[in-house]
Amino acid sequence: MKNKAHDAIYKLHESIHKAHEAVYVEDTKSMLKLEKVSYRYKGTERDVLTNINVGFAQGKLHAIVGPSGSGKTTMLSIMAGLDMPTSGEVFVDDEPLSQMDNDMYRREKIAMIFQAFQLFPLLTTVENVCIPMQLRGEAGDSIIERAKIYLASVGITEEKHKRFPSNLSGGEQQRVAIARALASGAMIILADEPTGNLDEANGVAVLEILKQLAHQQGYCIVIVTHDLDIANASDVVFRMKDGKLSQS
Repeated sequence: MKNKAHDAIYKLHESIHKAHEAVYVEDTKSMLKLEKVSYRYKGTERDVLTNINVGFAQGKLHAIVGPSGSGKTTMLSIMAGLDMPTSGEVFVDDEPLSQMDNDMYRREKIAMIFQAFQLFPLLTTVENVCIPMQLRGEAGDSIIERAKIYLASVGITEEKHKRFPSNLSGGEQQRVAIARALASGAMIILADEPTGNLDEANGVAVLEILKQLAHQQGYCIVIVTHDLDIANASDVVFRMKDGKLSQS
């Protein structure tokens, strides 16, 4: 019985991997694009972002670097649909975000990874990864098995599946957060300082996972970071200064 279960999980893993391969074809077309985007806080007269024009392609690892207060996180929030631009438009697969259902967009089109992991503390590792699938209305043993596959893909072993986040290291928590992002089914991943709370070894490991997701499975990954090692390892690097974006 155990061998049959193992075989079933292996076949499911293969089907998921093949599905990702089928989706990914090398292409320079932008999956996520900002056109003439500016943003200012209500009641102020200074733009936090000024006339941002940029595209993020499938199969690429993108980094946005810049000093604190330069507008990086605000731009990420707009791309995530958490804030709306004061002017300009965000496009997802050429569809204007302003005309999309925002809840659907955040649930199915994009996934986020945070510096502080943002795992649910009272849910186990597996239960955390099941959340995006449950939000899509899925249920049953199948989502548990799929969650285990996503966890295995980022190096989280079965002995840690029933642990709570507080019983995991920082590197392990971030890997679980990546697995949860994969479980959403979104092909765009936005990461806010994903290595900021990790030591060097775990930071390198997390970066390698993100690179593989972009290069081997066709994800569009955008990282906001102060870490120059991430910038140096990225395919495309943008620099933010005083709300203005330029490509390095």
